[in-house]
Amino acid sequence: MEASSYDIVVVGGGIIGLATAMLLIERYPRNRVAVLEKEEAIAEHQTGHNSGVIHAGLYYTPGSQKANLCWTGGESLRRFCDDHDVKYEMRGKVVVATRESQLDGLEELRRRGEANGVIGLEVVGKERLRELEPHAAGLKALHSPNTGIVDYTAVARAFAAELRHRGGDLVTGTTVREVRTDGAGQRVETSNGDVGARYVINCAGLYADRLARSMGAETDVRIVPFRGEFFSLKAERAGLVNGLIYPVPDPKLPFLGVHFTRRIDGSVEAGPNAVLALAREGYRKTDVDVRELLGIAAFPGFWRMGATHWKTAVKEVYRSMLKGEFARSLQTLVPEVRVDDLTNPSAGVRAQAVSRKGELLQDFSIVRTPGAVHVLNAPSPAATACIAIGRHIVDLAAEAFELQA
Repeated sequence: MEASSYDIVVVGGGIIGLATAMLLIERYPRNRVAVLEKEEAIAEHQTGHNSGVIHAGLYYTPGSQKANLCWTGGESLRRFCDDHDVKYEMRGKVVVATRESQLDGLEELRRRGEANGVIGLEVVGKERLRELEPHAAGLKALHSPNTGIVDYTAVARAFAAELRHRGGDLVTGTTVREVRTDGAGQRVETSNGDVGARYVINCAGLYADRLARSMGAETDVRIVPFRGEFFSLKAERAGLVNGLIYPVPDPKLPFLGVHFTRRIDGSVEAGPNAVLALAREGYRKTDVDVRELLGIAAFPGFWRMGATHWKTAVKEVYRSMLKGEFARSLQTLVPEVRVDDLTNPSAGVRAQAVSRKGELLQDFSIVRTPGAVHVLNAPSPAATACIAIGRHIVDLAAEAFELQA
């Protein structure tokens, strides 16, 4: 890549980085904007391994950024898809209580959802559940008709096309190695040469914490990668699921439990679990990065997290090792599912931020350093809320960088 200079460089070609860059150049068209992506294609990591759900906003603590951005973000996403011919479907979701002990949790989800502005929520009994999902089993369920599905890679491509249409640059196959202060701006050292920038927005996902610390961010947050493993139902068994079938989640964890999701291509995905990945891009059980593991092991928050959640971790690893155990978890929701119905295993890696105290950060976390904004934690529903999050980042950047329209 020839030496270039920009007003703003966005690091990371995932859905958040692309949405932010697109919105930046839309609002501030006089600024030269570029996205730098280390892979040869966009959306290769968290975006491309996303289960494709347009979340309604059930799970999130009222008043949190997740709650505030999810519903408005979902509406913005659907409008964007309508305007750019990106297919989506509002299939609806049921969150199913299979035990008496989960009924209070189901009611709490309803209260949270309504407080967050989610429309159409209804707690239904067995008969109505059977109408919605004939093969699901449960005592009661929370029906969310305004939950949808979409291909987030297709959304990211549409963002990229809009970015380029407005004059922005998307540079792939270019790894950011270091960002140094260079006079009044930044010097971005990449695998293809240096890039000048007045300002930097760090949307580096699994490596966002590392880049932020190298640029002087004072944060006790570290990214701990968790691998979520999926199966697909065989095509002839996809009719067991109409839309989305979820369990009642553990409110202490940011993971939603194994569930069923009908994809926009008509297939049905089952999963994910949540196990510690042995590399930041550890999509396979055999993917190990010793340096990254040592870095995680040196972080006190990792051990404090483990001391709190070790029982859950053991269960998740057990389920990861035994396909029959994975199937049994799914059978609590859809009893007719058999082990041999599960095919095409795949996985994604979630960039989960953990504090020094061992807390799993539940909300979005965005911090600033001189000349830069860093997105340190953007878990689900970040894809749903990508446009709303992008607007928020642009607001922060406009203030921090004193941008002029």
